[in-house]
Amino acid sequence: MNLIRKIAQGIAKTKFASKAINENADLYTFKEKPSGKVFWGIFLMVISYIIGWPMIGLFGALSLYWNEPLMIVVGGPLLFGLAHLAFLAGLYLAGGKYIMPFIRWATRVILKKLI
Repeated sequence: MNLIRKIAQGIAKTKFASKAINENADLYTFKEKPSGKVFWGIFLMVISYIIGWPMIGLFGALSLYWNEPLMIVVGGPLLFGLAHLAFLAGLYLAGGKYIMPFIRWATRVILKKLI
């Protein structure tokens, strides 16, 4: 028996994985129409990716072009923090209802393929 199969069998014995396999976890939750709260959460997460590294790269390029190193020294960490806050707010708004059913389904599918 190879190492990956042994690890998968060990994971399958856990309470979470055995419940996912026995209950035949599916993606039924995703068939419902998402609420406005979920859309706002997804919007905030998308915005966080735009605020994140692309904007920090732009600030870095502009600070080099204008010869203003404080622009990236101060603005970079501020933008990075803002991007994290936007992502966490989006995760809070959109995540709770959809995260666990997806993880349970993914666990079931992956373990069935590996075992």
